Amino acid sequence: MNAQPPNPGLSLGATGAHRPTLLGTLHMAVSGHYAASHAAFAILEAGGNAVDAGVAAGIVLAVVQCDLVNFAGVAPIILYDSKTASIHTIAGLGPWPRRTDVQVFRREYGGRIPHGIFRSVVPGAPSAWITALQRFGTMSFGEVASAAIRFACNGFPMYPLLADMIALHENDYRRWPSNASVFLPQGRPPRTGEIFVQRDLAGTLQYLADEERSASSRGRDAGLEAAHAAFYRGDIAAAIDHFFRQEGGWLQADDLKEFTAPVEPAVMRSFAGVDLHVCGPWTQGPVLLQALGLLDPGDLRRLEHNSPQYIHAVVEALKLSFADRERYYGDPQTIHVPLGMLLSDKNRMTRRSMIDPDRAAPGLPVPSGSGAHLPDLAAASGQPGPPGDTSFVCVVDRHGNAFAATPSDTSYDSVMVPGTGLCPSSRGSQGYTDPAHPGYINPGRRPRLTCNPALAIKEGEWIMPFGTPGGDVQCQAMLQVFLNRVIFGHDLQVAVEAPRFATYSFPNSFDPHDYFPARLALEGRFPTTVGTDLRAKGHDVHCWPDWTWLAGAVCAASTDVSTGVHAGAADPRRASYAVGW
Repeated sequence: MNAQPPNPGLSLGATGAHRPTLLGTLHMAVSGHYAASHAAFAILEAGGNAVDAGVAAGIVLAVVQCDLVNFAGVAPIILYDSKTASIHTIAGLGPWPRRTDVQVFRREYGGRIPHGIFRSVVPGAPSAWITALQRFGTMSFGEVASAAIRFACNGFPMYPLLADMIALHENDYRRWPSNASVFLPQGRPPRTGEIFVQRDLAGTLQYLADEERSASSRGRDAGLEAAHAAFYRGDIAAAIDHFFRQEGGWLQADDLKEFTAPVEPAVMRSFAGVDLHVCGPWTQGPVLLQALGLLDPGDLRRLEHNSPQYIHAVVEALKLSFADRERYYGDPQTIHVPLGMLLSDKNRMTRRSMIDPDRAAPGLPVPSGSGAHLPDLAAASGQPGPPGDTSFVCVVDRHGNAFAATPSDTSYDSVMVPGTGLCPSSRGSQGYTDPAHPGYINPGRRPRLTCNPALAIKEGEWIMPFGTPGGDVQCQAMLQVFLNRVIFGHDLQVAVEAPRFATYSFPNSFDPHDYFPARLALEGRFPTTVGTDLRAKGHDVHCWPDWTWLAGAVCAASTDVSTGVHAGAADPRRASYAVGW
């Protein structure tokens, strides 16, 4: 892939990025935190493959980004297995418990999904990590979890973003003694530079490793199965069951013992000679594919990068795609999602014709499908709230494997089970109490997930796993980085650092699903004339601060198939880092 600096007037050797694109010939790991990237690198150096390293980093993220990622949360995974030249996804997302009663939300909370025990669904991440190791890895759970255990047991230095997030949610953590004991260890939010310890979480991870080791004489698979059973059938399941029964929650032992994260095929669309693979419509991943289908590569190349006309075209494509997300996306195991129709050429061309090059859609467009419609949506007032957020990791290795995962689940809206360090997945926050919505809350149904790792492949040339945190901004940031790279040929780090924009002209995925028709956010580096021209087209333009964390934190790694050279880029908007050589 050509990697040209976006400004031909730059001095020789400069790209305009704050950081260099890392280049190497052995392996590359990129994640939402430098400690996780180093943990992945250590696994690669010890002989592990991209899957081993990615799982190691994902578990570390549950320690060092414990405000946004929980080991008992979610972890959607996409990977390329070089041995079989095949692409797989792992659905690290659990369903609503079998005792879930949506009428509780309607009767007692006005249709809202309150913070606390009622928003918990079956944890999907532990099963996803262990399934990835079983099917595609080479190492034991104990080996890949060793760094996370050390960071949890011995602690790590508190860094500014985590310190700020805990301080921001101090009152939330104080609601539950088990949360406060961990996140407010001296009765206050920890300060930057202080050592932050999570011994109960270390004990949980060590218990899984110990159970694995006890069964390892029967082989690696038996050990990994024992680690899985330790969480879903053993002492951890018993602790979760006891606590939820005690507190009147719905999640119990029989929900846990039945769960295994399924391995599924990816969904793909070709664009400008590149095949983009995403997880299915149990995530918002297909939004990326739908938006690309509404954009013409030749038309985009004729537009100036990040010009008003370019931004308008991308935003309008996203609005049309988010309308279909709102109307159709959900758990395909329990509802029909007409993905074939949504991605068809006929639908793509019909939807593309709806984009007015001179005028912004004033709100959410009508969805695809004859006679399809959405209910009337009330516009929210004020400012969009910060997203229920997450993290990301991607790895490429010397064998040609590629791995990407978007682990998540916040700790300030969910009760920690005492003695475990775990907040069972609060992903119920993305459920709906409207029975007409595809994300309607039902026992055994998975909520639609914002987290969505992706994998781009140009056959015979390169492969690139990439993704980001950011809630509903995820697909938007990923789309922009993909286009920066594929259409405009930007250096990988330049593609990640380029100024971003995001629309809010659709219902937010998180309860209360706020909707801001026509709202468009621009990072501060855009010239004021860009905002002026977009307002003239009908966009409700608002300015983000420069380098805002709200714009996501895209991480990307790539392998040049012909040369074996790996590249890594990490977003400076957060604590993301790339490590490799």
